[in-house]
Amino acid sequence: MKHFLCILGLSILMMNCQEKKVETLTVKPEAPFVWEAANVYFLLTDRFNNGDPSNDVNFGRNNITGFLRGFEGGDLRGVIQKIEEGYFTDLGINAIWMTPIVEQIHGSNNEGTGTTYAFHGYWTKDWSALDPNFGTKEDLHELVKVAHEHGIRILLDAVINHTGPVTNMDPVWPDTWVRTNPQCSYKDYGTTVECTLVANLPDIRTESNDNVELPPQLVEKWKAEGRYEEEVAELDAFFERTGHPRAPRFYIMKWLTDYITEFGIDGYRVDTVKHTEPYVWQEFKKECDYAFAQWRMNHPEKVLDDNEFYLIGEVYNYGISGGKYFDFGDQKVNYFDHAFNSLINFEAKWNAKQMDYESMFKKYSDSLNSVLKGYSILNYMSSHDDAQPFDPKREKPFETANRLLLCPGASQVYYGDELARPLVIEGTMGDATLRSFMNWEDLQSNPKAATILAHWQKLGQFRRNHPAVGAGTHQMLSKEPYVFARTYSKDGLNDEVVVGIYLNKGPKELNVSNIFAEGETLYDFYSNQEVTVVSGKVTVDSNFDTVLLERL
Repeated sequence: MKHFLCILGLSILMMNCQEKKVETLTVKPEAPFVWEAANVYFLLTDRFNNGDPSNDVNFGRNNITGFLRGFEGGDLRGVIQKIEEGYFTDLGINAIWMTPIVEQIHGSNNEGTGTTYAFHGYWTKDWSALDPNFGTKEDLHELVKVAHEHGIRILLDAVINHTGPVTNMDPVWPDTWVRTNPQCSYKDYGTTVECTLVANLPDIRTESNDNVELPPQLVEKWKAEGRYEEEVAELDAFFERTGHPRAPRFYIMKWLTDYITEFGIDGYRVDTVKHTEPYVWQEFKKECDYAFAQWRMNHPEKVLDDNEFYLIGEVYNYGISGGKYFDFGDQKVNYFDHAFNSLINFEAKWNAKQMDYESMFKKYSDSLNSVLKGYSILNYMSSHDDAQPFDPKREKPFETANRLLLCPGASQVYYGDELARPLVIEGTMGDATLRSFMNWEDLQSNPKAATILAHWQKLGQFRRNHPAVGAGTHQMLSKEPYVFARTYSKDGLNDEVVVGIYLNKGPKELNVSNIFAEGETLYDFYSNQEVTVVSGKVTVDSNFDTVLLERL
């Protein structure tokens, strides 16, 4: 692939590009995609980019809501536009995770923080349909196609634990499907799983193996839409093939795996994992793997590589220190084996606050190459429902990038991290402060945002180009200045890089003798210049404090 210096996106950003002449760009083969080293962009579908204003209001969703608690127009078409513009490519993103896009409740709910519509996607009304506020099936087909053409995987968001709240437009599901009490107290395993997360959020009876009929509201809805017979026939075929009882969780698994067989999505981020019985996720993985195999068999021309379907679990408060286990207090549960390829690492932002770089990077590398070998974690510094992000006031956007994008494991860039989108917004209540619309306007009006974006792009592209950054073995080469290496070797791929951060500006000497051979010509991706190993060292003369060394 090409080394970029002043591609659009960096042209604004790298205005202080050292006034050096851009030499002929070097072409290198693309590195294979490795989920364990993925650079994932997480966005709220409704809050990222409005590509189709005609779908902004549906189902009479016109009630006045609390601040930032209604639909604001973001949609699949808006994501497609940004993929086509090269925004994600320039940022080094190779996977996009979007909040759920299935049909949401039509009414609004007051959850104690103001009247709220289901803009976030976690209040399902019908798993078998897309919500028109987010787009159409044609949009989703095009999104996956365009993303794959740009080397980007698509992760949708799966919710099996609960439905949406009950409203005057959205009746409660039958008792055979849901429980409406007790509310979870989170004291132990039982009071975390066999309960509703919050008031008025009906909990799917995922423990049940009883055969249940379709909810009357779905039957009525499907008949009105003219697809009842088709949906029932598909369900009959699913249950005949699998032998599963017609229990609530298996209906939902059928509907969710349809997005694999029909659209060819690459993975699921799974919501509220610890609030559902662990065996449910082993069952879900089996159905996802089957569906993905069917899709690949039916669409061989669209298969990107040999990677299997990927499952990332949200076990709230899981941290890498727990290894394979999450501790409920009265029991520990392993959510990795036979279920999830990766779990979201809620510990990363705390480690970033409390540990120096070397202590954090070594800890993560050691764990991922021992107790978690064969699995991975997804690190983040901010997210949609974490009220204590690493840098809430966006005072440390460069450190945030360094901590996230150079850390072993996969990285989750929360939309706007790369533009220092504000996370503290006056007038909001609760998690709404984390969910403002993407601050695109800052690219035109705020020079600092462009400079921040430049740094995120450089680190992101380097991470994408080198599986060693996220999936390799970490080795410190120098404590002061801080220089480290990452090495990765698997399936015939050998990848080695050397990284230095917080270096002096101007000429800087780095000892690379443990990684690169004498006389070898290297390339500093950050400053766009070639250097040669002399006496085990390279000298990089740039006005940047970051060096990203790779082989030519």
